[in-house]
Amino acid sequence: MKHVAEMTREELLQLRGDLEKQYEEFKAQGLKLDMSRGKPAAAQLDLTNGLFSALDDYHTESGLDARNYGVLDGIPEAKKLFSDLLDIPAEKIIVGGSSSLNLMYDALTRLMLFGTQGEKPWKDVKGIKWLCPSPGYDRHFAVTEDMGIEMIPVPMRADGPDMDVVEKLVAEDDTIKGMWCVPLHSNPLGACCCDETVERLASMKTAAKDFRIFWDNAYGVHHIYEEVPLKDIFKAAAACGNEDRILSFFSTSKITFPGAGIAILASSISNIAEIKKHMTVQTIGHDKLNQLRHVKYFKNADGIRAHMKKLGEALKPKFDMVLNTLEEELGGTGLASWVRPKGGYFVALDTLPSCAKKTVALAKEAGVTMTGAGATWPYGKDPKDSNIRIAPTFPTLEELDKAIHLFCLCVKLAGVEKALEEKNA
Repeated sequence: MKHVAEMTREELLQLRGDLEKQYEEFKAQGLKLDMSRGKPAAAQLDLTNGLFSALDDYHTESGLDARNYGVLDGIPEAKKLFSDLLDIPAEKIIVGGSSSLNLMYDALTRLMLFGTQGEKPWKDVKGIKWLCPSPGYDRHFAVTEDMGIEMIPVPMRADGPDMDVVEKLVAEDDTIKGMWCVPLHSNPLGACCCDETVERLASMKTAAKDFRIFWDNAYGVHHIYEEVPLKDIFKAAAACGNEDRILSFFSTSKITFPGAGIAILASSISNIAEIKKHMTVQTIGHDKLNQLRHVKYFKNADGIRAHMKKLGEALKPKFDMVLNTLEEELGGTGLASWVRPKGGYFVALDTLPSCAKKTVALAKEAGVTMTGAGATWPYGKDPKDSNIRIAPTFPTLEELDKAIHLFCLCVKLAGVEKALEEKNA
């Protein structure tokens, strides 16, 4: 297929007719495929079925019975596991339940209700705002929207948030209280924060004394094509006197079993003390049996790393299929651009402006459910209506092959229709 800009109106009309015939053939197959979220496939979950038999004893190394009450912030063995994996001192870690999103929601709720480090509760600050690197993670945006916090989109680049924009905004406005950041293999772009970005986030001047970065390192060990190092933001922030600025999150949701894994929150010693004060009222402790089960199964950080290598090998054929098909079907057409991630869970694609919603609707009508167009922007409002998140992990390879070919066909249909409208204008 030629580049769409080089095609005449007659050529576009002919192409549209051919594409419509192919589309009807796909519809006739009665497909029912789900690529709406980054869910692990059953074969991926099977890789950690050993967890079911890993718990041969209920006691921690200190002799604590994990079936009973106690240990507010996580058993020492679990803290050490994540400390060694993420290079964060164990005393700066709280081991929570299965959901890092839950920990983020709780953390933001505490800031709203109680404030932090002597500053007033955020609920008492009129018109608070939050920076949202975009395209980004829809559930992050849902949390801040639920709190009534105004979200400000910030451009996302291959090396992290656009720091010129971030630094200008936070320096000028003390109602900007924080920002989201996924530092490695971000959702959906696969962006990885470079050393300079980490340094600038840690050291930047903020008008708000209680500015907080929610550092969601969800894909910190999810390397597929290349292992990407990440500069230690805690050390960088501590060197500038800003260690309280960082609230870091991590979980095993896409390592073991979603909804039945372990999540952690890590921060400065002073923040951890403040958080535990409120946690003492909120809970007596999280599931220690599950913490112990994960420790016994993985044994140490190298056990997790070895598992993630297997997981990367299992996911690579799916990402290869998506990326190769995009290149074969859309490369050189001018109808789409996309990012080749080094890891993570997604592939981000941009259609021609005003074509993302149409593309997703066409795919759904033919039996493939994608993430909703606009979901990767605050309030679901993509200013260009162009970004689409592709989630390759859940379908089988056979299903994915059908789904991604249909998706490319829908990109073409929507794009050719757009080109015809412009020709007729």
